[in-house]
Amino acid sequence: MYQINALNPKQEGHQARKRFGQNFLHDQRVIEKIVRAVNPRHDDNVVEIGPGLAALTSPLIGEVDRLTVVELDRDLAAGLPSRVPYPDRLNIIEADALKFDFAQLALDKPLRVVGNLPYNISTPLLFHLVEQGDIIQDMHFMLQKEVVERITAAPNSKTYGRLSVMLQYYCKATYLFEVPAGAFNPPPKVTSAVFRLEPYAEKPLQAQNEANLSALVGHVFTQRRKTLRNSLKGKLDDDGFAKAGVDPMARPETLSLAQFIALSDACVTLF
Repeated sequence: MYQINALNPKQEGHQARKRFGQNFLHDQRVIEKIVRAVNPRHDDNVVEIGPGLAALTSPLIGEVDRLTVVELDRDLAAGLPSRVPYPDRLNIIEADALKFDFAQLALDKPLRVVGNLPYNISTPLLFHLVEQGDIIQDMHFMLQKEVVERITAAPNSKTYGRLSVMLQYYCKATYLFEVPAGAFNPPPKVTSAVFRLEPYAEKPLQAQNEANLSALVGHVFTQRRKTLRNSLKGKLDDDGFAKAGVDPMARPETLSLAQFIALSDACVTLF
């Protein structure tokens, strides 16, 4: 049985701060499910982003020889050693995860990253991490369910979009389970979900120009009601569509990752 430290922020004398997007997990069953999903081994190089009041930190630190946490809130960082069962195993880094270079933590083995991510910075943080995917074994995160559904969506669905295409370009994305708002204190206004990202050691599909792929995907999904011919006018001619093997009358939500890569590679001019 994992040792759970599901604390109430009010009892701890800590007021959740909106500017940091703080919602503290306290449901023991949810915490246990997350730890089981991560399945940490004693010698894993685990990094937790936003440990908060150590609800997830406590059971994780009981399973590994060393746990690194990245916390922006100085007050929370200062209180962490007193909230975990093995403070000698804890490596605390006070930093903004959006700006932090995670490569400095992967000197001897790849990272296993976990966290209840602040919803207000989740998208840029995910891209910051996948761009360092060569040093990351896997990531287990909790976000609002709507975003997780978009990340793990398949073509021909309403939730399929830029997040789906670009994160699945870098990683295998797996939806794990839903988390109700009542599992947090204070409860957010949305339902959450836990998911897994596994960066590819070698991408199964490789674009000639990844920056162009990202720009193209972002562009067509801002005009998702338009046909590709209209949204890519001036960037891709009929010969380009033919070369890519993509119907110019199609709409972006119908395309696979492979088709987006073919379009990007066939562009007459880059974005």
